[in-house]
Amino acid sequence: MLGIISSSWHSTKASFTLDKPLANTWWEIQVTCSPLLEDTIFWRFENWSGRGTASERWGQQSRIKAYFPQQQFCNVDLAALALRFQQDALCLGINDLPNVTWSLIEDEDWARSWKKYWQPQPIGDRLLINPAWMELPADLTRLVLKLDPGTAFGTGTHPTTQLCLESLEMRLGEKEPLTLADIGCGSGILSIGAILLGAQQVYAADTDPLAVKATGENRDLNGIAAQKIQVVEGSIDSLKVKEPVDGILCNILAEIIVELIPHFNTIAKESTWGILSGVLLEQSKWVADTLEKHNWTVATLWRRGDWCCLNIRRP
Repeated sequence: MLGIISSSWHSTKASFTLDKPLANTWWEIQVTCSPLLEDTIFWRFENWSGRGTASERWGQQSRIKAYFPQQQFCNVDLAALALRFQQDALCLGINDLPNVTWSLIEDEDWARSWKKYWQPQPIGDRLLINPAWMELPADLTRLVLKLDPGTAFGTGTHPTTQLCLESLEMRLGEKEPLTLADIGCGSGILSIGAILLGAQQVYAADTDPLAVKATGENRDLNGIAAQKIQVVEGSIDSLKVKEPVDGILCNILAEIIVELIPHFNTIAKESTWGILSGVLLEQSKWVADTLEKHNWTVATLWRRGDWCCLNIRRP
């Protein structure tokens, strides 16, 4: 029986990444699209080594901005990029094709100005995501997770990350020490959140070396010992687990999760559970069917807007 738990989500959000050094002139690429296309666009911008991204949503539309050094693209490249986004929409069955525009902007202070949009974010009952450059709130009643995402995905503003952290909060109420695997760790937000909530050890991996760097830096920023969060470049087969883990975290795109599912059993035991997100609600059956083929079952499905988080276990 697949249970669905719905929760509300604010109609606007902002999430940001940033890299250095700065160029003198930048392409600002703006994509207005269906929210269903949002994660695919972020993924493509990451693959194209975008130096900064921001997004906001109102009603049934998302607006995503990305920044690239001027020398990285010419107008022909950008026209091809716009066509690629339209093809992505058609492949996903989205009839509302994205509108893509671009313009050149000067360096100015955009590298600093984006930070004003990202404020401390309470998540669940116990966590507070606090931007690394901001002072801590005076009336602290939550566990503080300091974060500077760098170029990695994961600020705590996206519904998929929030759902994962809320699921972790419920899972880590147990007394026994748990060991987890965080596949596609991004900024390290889930790994760090897990340790703050009581996990004993997290083995983290990401195929992006910048994400590996960000996870290590954020781990240190939160005063967590390196041996508690061991992060490596690669995927599930790169994890240096000494024995099967108690839990598996995976907040990536559904397409990548489906590719990873056959490999979950290599690091799992009979009692291992998992938290999977980055999945659109319409993709949940595809993911659930794949899990079932590999001896996993969906215990609950939490929904927020168009996104869902699958809490899974062995039958």
